[in-house]
Amino acid sequence: MEKVALITGATSGIGEATACMFASNGYSLIITGRRADRLKKLKQKLEKDSTRILDLCFDVRNEDEVKKALKELPNSWKRIDVLVNNAGLAAGLDPIDGGSSDDWNRMIDTNIKGLLYVSYEVAQIMKEHKIKGHIINIGSIAGKEVYPNGNVYCATKHAVDALSKGMRMDLLKYNIKVTQICPGAVETEFSLVRFHNDAEKAKTVYDGFEALVANDIADCIWFAVSRPPHVNINDMLVMPTAQASSSVFFKNKS
Repeated sequence: MEKVALITGATSGIGEATACMFASNGYSLIITGRRADRLKKLKQKLEKDSTRILDLCFDVRNEDEVKKALKELPNSWKRIDVLVNNAGLAAGLDPIDGGSSDDWNRMIDTNIKGLLYVSYEVAQIMKEHKIKGHIINIGSIAGKEVYPNGNVYCATKHAVDALSKGMRMDLLKYNIKVTQICPGAVETEFSLVRFHNDAEKAKTVYDGFEALVANDIADCIWFAVSRPPHVNINDMLVMPTAQASSSVFFKNKS
């Protein structure tokens, strides 16, 4: 039987790499994001390999948009085996007394509320169709430790950590697996977004060490999803070799 994965935030980075990984393993894909042009480009790329693709352009922060998109899925797409809650971001790197409420709201609305809105709708589909599904939440080392000036971002990822544990408990009786994948430093658009498109500042984050790349995390997601039915990876923390904790790195200064 055809298997379907829904991936949020598929327009770049980990989301895009995960879409390519699942397509290469025979999944049909529902790809979502806010940037319609990038979604179309990814759809065209994956369709060349005969992968069945549905692209849905919506913002996970908008509950009405999420409900409309997922409740009105075409009949041929009303089976979702895997949900990858990848959409998320950091905005700003300021002390709590110098932060921006716009940044705070953006992170809370995306990282927590967006994950909840999408998870709720997909869980209903899995339950209704009695699918032994799998929900993958992309957390962070920032959900395990707090670092200076990380305050609200760390709080949102700690929320993802708690929600992943709670979802695992609540959805157990429906045979729905829940996994959290928590990366350390991954060189994607993450820092560019955090520093409000300051490319020079974003690049310095990864100077002096070899960061993870999006494909490393896509590999981890695929590993979790491809385990036998009786095996669930509850939680996976994945770091670059040069990173020991959220704030301890070994960097080449030469």
